[in-house]
Amino acid sequence: MTGRAGAAAPARNGCPPAALQRCPSLSQDHDLACKVMLLGDSGVGKTCFLIQFKDGAFLSGTFIATVGIDFRNKVVTVDGVNVKLQIWDTAGQERFRSVTHAYYRDAQALLLFYDITSKVSFDNIRAWLSEIHEYAQKDVVIMLLGNKADVSSERVIRTEDGESLAREYGVPFMETSAKTGMNVELAFLAIAKELKQRAVRQPDEPRFQIHDYIESQKKRSSCCSFIAEALSAH
Repeated sequence: MTGRAGAAAPARNGCPPAALQRCPSLSQDHDLACKVMLLGDSGVGKTCFLIQFKDGAFLSGTFIATVGIDFRNKVVTVDGVNVKLQIWDTAGQERFRSVTHAYYRDAQALLLFYDITSKVSFDNIRAWLSEIHEYAQKDVVIMLLGNKADVSSERVIRTEDGESLAREYGVPFMETSAKTGMNVELAFLAIAKELKQRAVRQPDEPRFQIHDYIESQKKRSSCCSFIAEALSAH
């Protein structure tokens, strides 16, 4: 990415022009454009997760596997900066894997999914992480997500197992539900915050801690849910 801001160029949304120009593109509706890929076995809920985030809807009914790769855009505002997330939804089937590999190199962030009701999808996470190590950028942001948390009666992967695997690889983790929307927006906002700070962070500015941010937001959400339940009980 190239481009140099002139000395007299005004700051945009409070961010230095030179920093914003390090992004792939600039437009009237966004300051940063970042590519995010959704990875994981077929059937873990990647497409439903994306549609829940983009449209606030849940795709119920017959499961239709993604063929090859698909993408959608959504602009989110992070600390006054408009971040355009170009979200690539990938096919999880083995026969499409070579197609997926071609997109790894351009991605700044990867959301890696397993299904909490599927041991196979969880066991395959290590293989996915090996592919990421081989094909993705060295500094790519990775987040591990245990999806379908709403189907607790069919759970076979404990939350602790997901947390342990995430610690082993040094990546943030949370459980999500594309059906209820649980932690869907949080996952994308955390990614957007991380990528935004990488692009515009000043030398004396403390680094954004994505692990801490996720944990603080999850606790805040749990607290709000507890208060709401207590109020409804009265």
